[in-house]
Amino acid sequence: MSKTVEIQIEKSRGLIQGLRKHLSQGGKGTTIQELDTMESALNLLVAANEECERLRAELGPKVMHMNELLAGVKADYVGHKLIIKNNYPQERWMAYGLPDKK
Repeated sequence: MSKTVEIQIEKSRGLIQGLRKHLSQGGKGTTIQELDTMESALNLLVAANEECERLRAELGPKVMHMNELLAGVKADYVGHKLIIKNNYPQERWMAYGLPDKK
């Protein structure tokens, strides 16, 4: 859970509990319906946050795998690019798909 979301969830829970406790004492400007709506929104936030955490956990290893593949492809590219640049004149580099730069 991100720290920002975690802090907001805890603050909102505390506020809702406090308002419910003192609502019978004539809470000004707050109704039970408003507290129920606020609590429903908070529950939706908790559920969405849990889903995001689950997705982050799944995504992490996939991103690492992709980065490993990217590093391999880059290494292959650099190696083959050097072979072409060291063995052919600059005029022929474009024929091999390399930019005409030194």
